[in-house]
Amino acid sequence: MYSADPHRYDGRMPYRRCGVSGLKLPVISLGCWHNFGHVDDQNHVRAILRRAFDRGITHFDLANNYGPPPGSAEENVGRCLAEDFAWHRDELIISTKAGHLMWDGPYGEWGSRKHLLSSLDQSLRRLRLSYVDIFYSHRPDPSTPLEETIGALVTAVRQGKALYVGLSKYPPKKLKKAIRMLEDEGVPCLIYQPPYSILNRWPEARGIHEMLMEKGIGSIVFSPLAQGMLTGKYADGIPENSRAARPEGFLQPEQVEAQLDKIRQLNDLANELGMPLHHLALRWVVDQPAVTSAIIGARSVEQLDDSLRALSLAPLGKDVLKRIDKIAPPDPDKEAE
Repeated sequence: MYSADPHRYDGRMPYRRCGVSGLKLPVISLGCWHNFGHVDDQNHVRAILRRAFDRGITHFDLANNYGPPPGSAEENVGRCLAEDFAWHRDELIISTKAGHLMWDGPYGEWGSRKHLLSSLDQSLRRLRLSYVDIFYSHRPDPSTPLEETIGALVTAVRQGKALYVGLSKYPPKKLKKAIRMLEDEGVPCLIYQPPYSILNRWPEARGIHEMLMEKGIGSIVFSPLAQGMLTGKYADGIPENSRAARPEGFLQPEQVEAQLDKIRQLNDLANELGMPLHHLALRWVVDQPAVTSAIIGARSVEQLDDSLRALSLAPLGKDVLKRIDKIAPPDPDKEAE
C-alpha cells in the first residue's frame, strides 16, 4: 500500500504560475513518452511515479500514442492512478494529447474533430479518469481547418472532459492565430509545449517565448536534454547501446555528429563549473524567464533523483549564460523537432 511522503510540499520543489492562470506547475514535470509502455518493467513504472510525487512532482505528461505500444503508457499510468493515487487526484495535473498517429484509418491522427474527441474519450478510459487537467492538440494539421481543431478543444472543455487546453509544436504564425481563436471562444490557451534546450533554442529564436509572456500563456518544454545529447555520454562520440546507436530511435547519429563540437564545449564548461552536463542543461532551461516547467523522463528512481539534483544548484551567473550563448546561440532557422 502506497503512502505518500507527508513532506512532499516542504519547499524542495518550486511551483510556478502558468501564465496568468490560476494553475501552478512544478518547475520539473514527469514525462511518460518513454519508459512507461507495456515493454517496460511495471515495477519500475510504479516506483518512478511514486517517487516523483513524493518529490513534489504533481504533473504527469502523457499523450495518446505514448508507449510502446501506443496507448500503453496511459494504461499503465492509469492503473497506478487508480491503485496508488486515487486519494490524491486533486493534487495532480494529468495531461494528454492527440494528433500523432494512433490508430488505423483516416481518423487515427491529425486535428479533425473526429480524431481529437474520439482520442480524448479513449485516453480517459485508459487513464481511468473522468477528466484530464490539460488536453493538447499535439501538432498542427496542414489540411484540417484550424477552426475545426480549435472547436474540438473548446468542446472538450465545455463537456467537462478537460479543465484546460494547450497547443504543442505549432509554428509562430499558426500558434498566434490559434491563441486568438481560443480567446474568442472564451477558452484561453493555458500552455504551449515546444522542444527546447541549449541545443534547440527554436522557440526563443522565433519569438515564441516573447509572445507567450506578452499574452500570459505558460510554456512547458520537452527534450531539455536534447534527447540525451546533453547528458555527457556523447562528448566522446556515440557509445554502443545509446539512444543514437539504435536505428529505431528518434535520435539519429547524424544529429549527434552535427552538434558534437557544441556538446564537447558545453561538457568542458560543465566540468569547469564542477557539475555534470545534464545538470547544467536542466538548470539553464528552468532559469529561462518564459519557461514554466520542463518535462524530464526517467528510466529509474535513481535517474529521477539525479535529475532533480539540478534544482539544488544556484541559478547560472551572467558570465556563464554569455558563454553558453557563444557556444550555442539561438538559431532562427532551426525548426521544431
